[in-house]
Amino acid sequence: MSSTDPLRNLGVRLTSAGGELRVWAEHADAMDLCLFDEIDPNWIIKSVPMAQDAHGVWSGKSRTLSPGRRYGIRVSGPASAQNSFHPEKTLIEPYSRGLVRVGAGLWQSSVVDDYFDWNGAEKPGTALDHTVVYEAHVRGLSRLNPLVPAALRGTYAGLAHESTIAYLKDLGVTAVELLPVQAFVSEQRLIKQGLINYWGYNTLNFFSPHADYATQAAQSAGPAAVLREFKGMVKLLHEAGLEVILDVVYNHTAEEGRNGPVTSLRGIDNAGYYRQDESGAYIDVTGCGNTVNFSHDVPKRLVLDSLRYWANDLQIDGFRFDLAATLGRDGGVVYDPEHPLLTEIRDDPELAGVKLIAEPWDVGQGGWQTGNFPPGWTEWNDRYRDRMRDFWLSDMKSLRLSGSAGSGIGRFATRVAGSSNTFSEKRGPLASLNFITAHDGFTLADLTAYDVKHNLGNGESNRDGTDNNSSYNHGVEGPTRDVAILATRRKAMRNLLGTLLLSAGIPMLTAGDEFGRSQRGNNNAYCQDSELTWLNWDFDDWQQDLHRVTRRLLQLRRENPALRPVHFGRFGETTPSASQLDWYNIDGEALTGDAWNSPTERTLQYMAASTPEHEAFNRILLVINAREQDETVTLPRHEGVDAYTLLWDSSHDDLRDSVIEHAPGTSLFVPGASMQLMRAHGALVPRRTPLA
Repeated sequence: MSSTDPLRNLGVRLTSAGGELRVWAEHADAMDLCLFDEIDPNWIIKSVPMAQDAHGVWSGKSRTLSPGRRYGIRVSGPASAQNSFHPEKTLIEPYSRGLVRVGAGLWQSSVVDDYFDWNGAEKPGTALDHTVVYEAHVRGLSRLNPLVPAALRGTYAGLAHESTIAYLKDLGVTAVELLPVQAFVSEQRLIKQGLINYWGYNTLNFFSPHADYATQAAQSAGPAAVLREFKGMVKLLHEAGLEVILDVVYNHTAEEGRNGPVTSLRGIDNAGYYRQDESGAYIDVTGCGNTVNFSHDVPKRLVLDSLRYWANDLQIDGFRFDLAATLGRDGGVVYDPEHPLLTEIRDDPELAGVKLIAEPWDVGQGGWQTGNFPPGWTEWNDRYRDRMRDFWLSDMKSLRLSGSAGSGIGRFATRVAGSSNTFSEKRGPLASLNFITAHDGFTLADLTAYDVKHNLGNGESNRDGTDNNSSYNHGVEGPTRDVAILATRRKAMRNLLGTLLLSAGIPMLTAGDEFGRSQRGNNNAYCQDSELTWLNWDFDDWQQDLHRVTRRLLQLRRENPALRPVHFGRFGETTPSASQLDWYNIDGEALTGDAWNSPTERTLQYMAASTPEHEAFNRILLVINAREQDETVTLPRHEGVDAYTLLWDSSHDDLRDSVIEHAPGTSLFVPGASMQLMRAHGALVPRRTPLA
């Protein structure tokens, strides 16, 4: 960052002579730094007039601006359609490292002492091809966990408790992706309904950790203690080898539409920070009331500075960008994959090695951009999600009701192999973050138990949440005691988990799916901070079985590099860290062109062989039977393969008493609606695989 950069050192900087505050507000005509009494939040003990430079940056100094001091700014400016100055309001300074709530909807910035002893803890630096993301909510993950001390449940400290970390390590994930932890508030509509924004996609400030997720002790001690607790969480997770990825919301803010609250950016420089037309009406491509204007240099700089702070000062390993298409919209509100903000985030040396994950859409024109982000970005692959749900759920429902699935094996196979039809050869399979579920939508268990959403508790007469779930209740809506239906649902969950964790790309598990957590059919539980959304750690027997299956699948993913290619292979070429793929039909013969697209073809054998670069050679065979009828499959004869060892079978909870050695060309019984993973060997060695 050049010393001549006009936007350098925005926010508070502390020196031996006191503190200096720098705030950009090009359209303002006056700004005051307000310093508050340590006890009375309404008493301004000092007001410092700030001076503006030629670049629109206002600055003010005071010895009173020191650690622990609450402060704010008051900004005035000319009235116009695009301005929204309210000089009577005390505003949050955009670079605030800490916030203090001083009344209903009222906040003050706080200068924090950010010293922290990391004691040598370093980022794990997990390679993308070894990464398994676990999407979780800070409160929901530990709120009901009896192994976590009561005072720590639902907090940063609870997430970093030894029992939580032990669980995550034992499961086999490598990174925890946290729903928003930048300071946020609930929307005005929810407050009037007596509800809250549980998920947190309504950011108040881009630098401050959300205080309500800290322990009561830290909250009482103030913003510096909240920050220390957050850093302590990151430190302990890193010491355990777990990465921390944050879900960040830069596309809009909690100031909502033009009639929403004025807390920060709107009152500082509405014309510069938000997209508007000439009349001052907001151009909203987020569906949240406002859109941050990333065709302007200052909002872009705000995001970059925020990311640098979290990545370096707080040691965050990666970011998942909510509605990331918004970050790539130009002055004409058109998405550009080479938008300066997208490329600067990727190329910034201060963000080197940070994982970048895009939610590749928004609600504006041309908003669906899956596969269209620049190299260096990974994307949530909604096409993977939709195809796999269709294949194992809605197609199975169609088969049962009409005898026709509507689609065959080809689209499924393409997604399992890394979605080469969506991501370019240059980007490869690791551009795809694969998921079956996320925080938004049905849980894994609910996908198999509900045909329609049940969102009445959200206060919108069941209008909210998507109606396009590709789910299947298997004959009964919701809870049932029917043993056959329960067994079918649980097998469907194993198939979905197996597909996710055995596919090329980066898998993401939603917290609780590994043991079949339900939200009772609510597919939009964003406003539910209750046992509906908190993880229940009292497992039934079948949940313990599903948990063991998930652990086994993650173990198999680690042990078989053929499942984790870095690159797409090229026909007739040897590409290091790619997997050579072969596809066979039910008779063990090469799959033909017609069979790829035939809706009657629902059985597939998928062989992947690694091309060693950093790990030993490995070859696997995945056998899929996507009909409810049992099938007999002829195992393929393949050069160099003398034996197949069964590693996992989705028709069972484990491999107890299973025959697990098979020779090429022999017949294999494959139960209906199931899949089997095998390791291909160069010699047949009779042995049994121990239970996971």
